[in-house]
Order: sequence, then C-alpha cells, then structure tokens
Amino acid sequence: MRRFGTQGPVNVQEHYVVSRSDELTNYLKRVEEGRYVVLFAPRQTGKTTFFKTALETLAFASEPDRAIAQTESTSKFAYLPIQLNFDVYKNTSVADFYDNLYQDICEEIENLFQQRGESLPNIFKLLADTRLTDHHAMRRFFRHLKRLLTPQKFVVVIDEFDGIPPDALSDFLHTLRHIYIAGKPRCPHSVGIIGVKSIAQLNYDRSISPFNIQDEFHLPNFTLEQVQELIGQYTEEVGQSFAPEVIESIHKQTAGQPVLVNRFAQILTEELEIPKTEPIAMTHFSTAHAQLLQERNTNIEHLTTNIRRDPRFESMLMRIMERDDGVDFNLHNDVINELATYGVIARGEDGMCEIINPIYLYCILQTFKAIINGLEEEYLSEGNSKGFLNYLTPAGHIDMKPLLDNFRDFIGRAGFRILQVPDTPQESVGRHLLLAYLDQFVKNIGGFMHLEVQTGRGRMDIIITHNQQKYIIEAKIWRGDHRYQAGKKQLAAYLNTEGVKEGYYIVFEHRENPEPRVETETIGGLTIRSYVIPVMQEMPSGSPIRDSRL
Repeated sequence: MRRFGTQGPVNVQEHYVVSRSDELTNYLKRVEEGRYVVLFAPRQTGKTTFFKTALETLAFASEPDRAIAQTESTSKFAYLPIQLNFDVYKNTSVADFYDNLYQDICEEIENLFQQRGESLPNIFKLLADTRLTDHHAMRRFFRHLKRLLTPQKFVVVIDEFDGIPPDALSDFLHTLRHIYIAGKPRCPHSVGIIGVKSIAQLNYDRSISPFNIQDEFHLPNFTLEQVQELIGQYTEEVGQSFAPEVIESIHKQTAGQPVLVNRFAQILTEELEIPKTEPIAMTHFSTAHAQLLQERNTNIEHLTTNIRRDPRFESMLMRIMERDDGVDFNLHNDVINELATYGVIARGEDGMCEIINPIYLYCILQTFKAIINGLEEEYLSEGNSKGFLNYLTPAGHIDMKPLLDNFRDFIGRAGFRILQVPDTPQESVGRHLLLAYLDQFVKNIGGFMHLEVQTGRGRMDIIITHNQQKYIIEAKIWRGDHRYQAGKKQLAAYLNTEGVKEGYYIVFEHRENPEPRVETETIGGLTIRSYVIPVMQEMPSGSPIRDSRL
C-alpha cells in the first residue's frame, strides 16, 4: 500500500503524488523552446520530485518523424535528459569539481541508454576519450556532443545548484550563457538550475549577473484541488474518506506547503490509529493539528533554525505581524530576501510580506516566546481555588467572558513587570502573554489551540477547540479608533465563515494615556465582546530592574 511521503523525493510506486500536470506542461514547453530555466525555492517544496517526473517524461518522448527509425548513430528519441546534483561539490577544488562533474554526466548518459535499450558507439567513444579539467574543456565537450546527438537534444537539470564551489560559479555560468547566446542548435539544448539560493545570492563578488539569460520558473504550493487529488488517491485505494472540511482545513493551515500537507495526512492515516471503516472528521483533525504544532519534524526544524540565524529576522517578522498596513515585499532588502529564501515569508496579493501559513506563524511566535515569562504565578487571582478549571461551565464548555476578564485583570496586576519579560519586543509583549496564558489554559483543560487564516498584517486569530466547541479570539494592537471599529466588522465576517455565533476581540493599547474599554455588542446577529487593554510603556521611576537573563 502506498503512503504519504515526507522524507525526500516521492514516487508514484510508493507514495501518493500530486500530478502537477499544469506545471509539468508549462515546464516541458520551455524545454521544447530551448529555455535555460531556473527555479529557486525553499527546501521541501517538491522541486526534486517535480523535475524527476519531468525528466522521466522527456526520456521517452519521441519526434513524430523518428518514432520508428533508429540507426547506429541516431536515436528515435527526441531528448537525452540527465539530472545532476551539486550537493556534495561545495568544498571541492575547481579541478575536482569538473572531474567529478564529467564522471556524473557519463554515468547519467550511460544509465539512460541502458534504460532505453540503446547503444550509440560514437557517443560512448566520446565519453571514454574526454576529460573535463575546466569550463573551456566543458564547452568543447558539449560542442562535440551536439554533433553526435543532433537532431536529439541534450537536456540537463542541476539539482542543489547552491553546492557549486564558489570559485567555479562565475566561469560555469558564463560558459552556459555563451552556449545559449550562440543560438540553436545548441548543447545543452535546455538547462534547469534548481536551488534554494538565487543566482544573485550566489554571485559572491556582487558583479552583474553572469546568467542574465535565465528563464524563471515557479513551482507553487498545492492548491486546494491538488490537496483533494492527493487525499483522494488514498481514499480510492484504502476506502477511508476524509470529511470535506478536514481537507479544506489542512489546506488552510498549511497553505498547501507540500511536506506539511503530507505530514498532516500521515498523522491522520498512520499514527492516530483511526479505524479504516471510520471517516476522518474534524475531531481527528484537531488532534493531528495539535501533534504537528508540538512536534519537531524536519520542516519545522528548518523553519526555526533559519529564523534564529539573525537577530534582525525577529524584528522583521514582528513588524510583519504587527503592522496593519503591511511591510513591502522588497527583495532588495537583505532581511526580506533571506526570509523569502528560507520559505518563511512570501509576497501577498497586494505586494506586501506575508508569513507563509498559519502553522509557521504559530511556530514563529513560539520560537520567540520566552520559555518562562516570570509572570505565570499571577495568571490567576488569589481567590481562585479551582485554577483554570474555574473557567469551565457545568456542561464542560469554556466560559470565555470570565477567562478573558481575568486575562485583562492579570495584565493590570502585572503592571510594568510585563516590560521585563525576557527577549520579547515591547510592542509584541501583550500578544505573547495572551498566547502563553491561553496555551497554559488549554493544556490544563485538555483542549487545542492554533492560529487561523491570518498570516501577519497586524491581526492574529486564535482558535480554541474544546468539547467539540470552537472559540475565536482576535488580537491586535491599537492603531486608532477607526481601525478598532473596522476590526470588529472583520471579526464578525470571519465568525460567519466559521459558523460561530460569538467572538472575542482583544486590542492592546500602547498610548501614554490609554482608554481601557470592555464592551459587548451585536454585529450582523453575532455577539462581539471587545477589550482594549492598556500596556505600560515604561517602568515607574525607582522600580527595581530585574535581570532578563534570569
């Protein structure tokens, strides 16, 4: 039985695989036209799997007039496609790079000939007689190969291009550019360069790009239809169905990120031990979601490791999350460029930065949250004898009003000490504390919490599920009364889409003369309870300063 794959490239024999037929058609058309294609995208986005499928398609494609005929010196196939991988070349010398590159080319060509049952003696002789020592030898080798292959076209896809030795980069790319501008027929006919870092980022001397003939190709995350296709393969083979809202929720939480989609499905179909005769429902989704948020899988590890690399990343990510008007997605800014390279942010429809998906947003907040904020003992008032269980009704549902009233009171009790929460930007501290407070609450009552929909832009929607009930809290920072009122309408619209009748709106007020508010009103038949909670700007004079390293 096939399974959902999360470790490395996937294949249709062992895994459920999204066909990506539109993207494949697009790429094959570029190959036919002889384009030199580049694709730079974060790790674990399906690049290697996609190009492996594309090369398998090209390997057995034939020209109509050569579909049958084949002589000793020609092939009935239209293309000779090979895939190289530069992953292990990074620390080699230029001479060793070209020597190993040549051996890899030979192996790939010989393997393809064996798969196709071909034997072309002239090409085998060229391979045996050639040695690559530098980019000049490579150019001459391709020229000889073209004469022997024509009319067959040589196609090369280079995976993990970032691994090319820095000293070899410029000459290698200049040589490919020279081949390209010389015109058709050319060898290679088409080149695909795949990596994480772009040519500009790899261009260490920051000179004009030596590869300005590149044709950029984009491989987007899965659409909802593609997630439905992927999970539909499982249902067809196993017979176990997914509720439509589960599939929609998987896509919403992951934004179609391939590894996260497959990991979600993997947990649901392999690890939760749901009987195969039982449909997978939203209760199962909530359990799988909580597991995914808490585990340290490779994708999340990459995310958290990368965003810790540079202190500037935290500042930029907090700005993206806090600013209603957004942060311009400007790739000329080194911080934005790197965060995009690592797959943390992307360009939104309006040209502003967005964090890729709600799962990443949650993990980013958890990454920058202080492990101990020093205020945990004050979450509950002295007269609360039952702890967080005090905020459950006799029927076992969450009593949100007193729960959030207590949070408001907790911020008041803590006063200036919230400014001493270690490693937390001042403007973010309110939302960090809200997340920490609710996180401790749901763990105590056995509920689940996650972030929903919004991936930045000044708004954070927190979803708590408990006892088959959903509770929605929206948190923002005060940006004036107009935006405060508009936020209520936004929340009401969101409650409508989620089928929830009540929502809670918390706005943190950072002005010198705050105006605390608590109000309950009805908007479009929905109940909105709003809080404007003052957050202190500075410590009173004479207050002791606590060492934030403790």
